[in-house]
Amino acid sequence: MGRVSAVLIAFMACLMAASVRGEDPYIYYTWNVTYGTVAPLGVEQQGILINGQFPGPEINSTSNNNVVVNVFNFLDEPLLFTWNGIQHRKNSWQDGTLGAQCPIQPGTNYTYHFQVKDQIGSYFYYPTIGMQRAVGGFGGLRIYSRLLIPVPYADPADEFWVLIGDWFGKSHQTLKQFLDSGRSIGRPSGVHINGKNGGLEPAYTMEPGKTYKYRICNVGLKDSLNFRIQGHSLKLVEMEGSHVVQNQYDSLDVHVGQCFSVLVTADQEPKDYYMVASTRFTKKTLGATRIIRYSNGVGPASPELPPAPEGWAWSLNQFRSFRWNLTASAARPNPQGSYHYGQINITRTIKLVNTLSRAGGKLRYGLNGVSHVDSETPLKLAEYYGVTDQVFKYNLISDDPSSPIGDLACAPNVINATFRDFIEIIFENPTKVPQSYNLDGYSFFAVGFEPGKWSPEKRKNYNLLDGVSRHTIQVFPKSWAAIMLTFDNAGMWNLRSELAENRYLGQQLYVSVLSPNRSLRDEYNMPDTQLLCGIVKDLPEPPPYSS
Repeated sequence: MGRVSAVLIAFMACLMAASVRGEDPYIYYTWNVTYGTVAPLGVEQQGILINGQFPGPEINSTSNNNVVVNVFNFLDEPLLFTWNGIQHRKNSWQDGTLGAQCPIQPGTNYTYHFQVKDQIGSYFYYPTIGMQRAVGGFGGLRIYSRLLIPVPYADPADEFWVLIGDWFGKSHQTLKQFLDSGRSIGRPSGVHINGKNGGLEPAYTMEPGKTYKYRICNVGLKDSLNFRIQGHSLKLVEMEGSHVVQNQYDSLDVHVGQCFSVLVTADQEPKDYYMVASTRFTKKTLGATRIIRYSNGVGPASPELPPAPEGWAWSLNQFRSFRWNLTASAARPNPQGSYHYGQINITRTIKLVNTLSRAGGKLRYGLNGVSHVDSETPLKLAEYYGVTDQVFKYNLISDDPSSPIGDLACAPNVINATFRDFIEIIFENPTKVPQSYNLDGYSFFAVGFEPGKWSPEKRKNYNLLDGVSRHTIQVFPKSWAAIMLTFDNAGMWNLRSELAENRYLGQQLYVSVLSPNRSLRDEYNMPDTQLLCGIVKDLPEPPPYSS
C-alpha cells in the first residue's frame, strides 16, 4: 500500500471516529404563542399566532438535526404542539399529544427537543388540544437531505410553502362547544391558501425558465382539496418523506394531513397565474386562489380557472399512480428500495373499522366499538410510572371486530404491539365519508386499497414492490386500505383520524410499544424537564433505563 493511500485511509478513519463521537447539529427556535386577528376569508376573527405570524414560522432543518423549540404559552388555555410525520425515534415524550404529554399551562413554557433522525421531506406542525388548529398555530417543517446524500433532481431556484385548508369562520371555542354538545361542526365557510383567499398581490414570483419547488400540505380540518396551478404541470418528486417516481400531474388531490413536494417550471407566457385549491367530494365546491407572478410578467391572470376533477375513481387512480423511487436515496445513502418489506412474514393483522354513534342524541366516533377519551394522566406517564391500572386498560378492542359493531364504549383506547413485530393493519371504512389516518412515530407502506370489505384473499392484490412509504393513509368511502410496518420504535404512539371532528370525538387510539429490555438502546428516559400532571405529579420518579 502506498504512503498516500495509507494517509488517506487514516484521515478517513479519523473523520469517521469524529462523526461517531460528535453530536448532530442543533437548531433553536423560541415561540411566543398568542391570540391575534386573522381573516383568511376577509372577515376578521380571533386566531392563534406564533411570534405574531399566521401561518406560523417555518422550521427549517436538515436530516439528523436536533430541533429545540421553546414554546411560551400566552393563551388563556392549555397548549401542545405535534409535529405531523416526524418519527421521534425512541422519543414519544416529545410527540405533543395528550396521551404522551401534559399540556403547557397558560403563562408557562416548555422546551421541545427532538431529532429529525433519518428523515427528509415536507411536514407541518399544529396545536393538538381541542379545536385550536381551526384558527391557526400551524406552519411548515422542512427537512433537507444532508449534503453528501444525492437528491434525484437538480436544486430548484427557490422553494415555496403552500399550506391549504378548509376554514370554518368560527372560533375554536365555538367549534369545541358544538362537539361537546353532541353536534357536528358542519361544513366549512371557505378555503385558504397560506391563510388568505384571493387578492391580486402575488404570493410568489418566478423567473422565466427556472424551476421551483412547491411544498404543499393540507392543514385543514375536514375536506380533501385539489391543488393546481393555472397553465402549469406539477412534477411530483416527494411525498411524506419518500422520493417518488417523477410523474407529471395537472392537479393533485391532497387529503387532510398529507404533504407533497412538486417541481414547477416557469415555461409559460410571462404574466400572472392562479394557484387554486378547491374542495373535493362535497355537494358544494368551495375554493381559494392566490397569484403567482412571472418576474417579467405583463398581464393579469386569466379569469378562467382550471377545472377540478370529479368523482372518487379519479382520486383513487391517482393515489394508485404514486410509486416509490427504488433507486433514489432518502435520508441515508442506501437506496429506498433496499428494504424488501414484501419478503417479511406478517406476525399480526389488526383490522380497524371506523364507526359512529348518536346514542343519547350525542355524536361520537370510534374504532372497533371504542370511542377514545383522553385521561387526566397521559398514558405514557401512567405506563412509565407503573400506574396503568389506575388510568387505562390495554386491548379493549379486538384485532378482528365482529360485524356489525354494537354501541360505542367511551374509554382510553390503547393496544399493545410487540417490539419489532411486523404487523399488517387494515382500515375498513363502511361509511360514505372519506377517512384519513396518521400514525405517529412511524412511516409505513401502503400496500393495498379497494372498494368493498377486506378479506385475507385480498392480499393477492397487494402491491409489495414499490408502494410509497408514508405516515398518512386515505380510506375511500365503502372501501378498505392496508398498510404494513415494523413496530421498532418504542413509545406510546397516537393513531388518529386526521379529520378533526372525528379525532376529537373519539376516532383514535394509542399503540403502546414497549422495549422488553427497558434499555436506552430502544427508548430514551423521561426528560428531566418533562411536565407532570394527574396522578403521577407527586409520585417518586422510577429508576432510569439501563444503557
